[in-house]
Amino acid sequence: MLISFAKMQGLGNDFMVVDTISQPIYFNQSQIRRLADRHLGVGFDQLLLVEPPQQPDVDFHYRIFNADGNEVEQCGNGARCLARFVKIMGLTWKYKLRISTLKGVITTRMHKDGNVTVEMGVPNLEPDKIPIRYAERNLEYSVESDGIRHKVGAVSMGNPHCVMTVDNLESTPVEGWGKSIGENHIFPEQANVGFMQVISEREVNLRVFERGVGETLACGTGACAAAVVGILNKQLGKRVRVNLPGGYLTIDWEGEGQSLFMTGPAEFVFEGQIEI
Repeated sequence: MLISFAKMQGLGNDFMVVDTISQPIYFNQSQIRRLADRHLGVGFDQLLLVEPPQQPDVDFHYRIFNADGNEVEQCGNGARCLARFVKIMGLTWKYKLRISTLKGVITTRMHKDGNVTVEMGVPNLEPDKIPIRYAERNLEYSVESDGIRHKVGAVSMGNPHCVMTVDNLESTPVEGWGKSIGENHIFPEQANVGFMQVISEREVNLRVFERGVGETLACGTGACAAAVVGILNKQLGKRVRVNLPGGYLTIDWEGEGQSLFMTGPAEFVFEGQIEI
């Protein structure tokens, strides 16, 4: 079967985006893994599928699959790319959209400069919702990596994140710690692991090891999680610039119980066809 797709990226976090409204299709795990291969396939961090709305008050539904073929709940950079994709492809005339995911409905707003703002919803801090195997909610949780005990913050942005504050990102073993912490038994669904270096109350540097992918150039929900943890710990103000290897995102959050807003770029790279 020959399918059409677009390649998109947000701060270097890249996606294969497929419109399954006009070309209904199902991908199995082995197909996704092959398509994700940067030598044998299209190459991407995540596959995004645009589907018809499942509720009367939303514009689209979308699904997210990591490069390993596993479906995940949310992707901030992906949401921005999806919003631009449906506009470029003529699937909508709207600049503001409501889009449903596995974890609920988000809203997106396209700006004239090409940036997209996504209302990511209210961060969930309850241990059983993150999920993390702790009976009580804390600002910090203890987790072990290679015999070393670390203190991390934890939050769900529709997917599980833990965030560690470090003094120097360059000397932090992101690959090793990211994998061992993210796969620790304390996280029953594994976790995305962020390493945050605070520059000022308005700015942080961040590297993220994503479950099922590895370290990426950018992680939208990881940037949101880092801002939440920093704000709760009174390290950061309500608007934060998050510098990632691929560029920066702006996060706005008024505090607990409030929706979080993420703003950043979404770029169309190319479109093509591939046989599966």
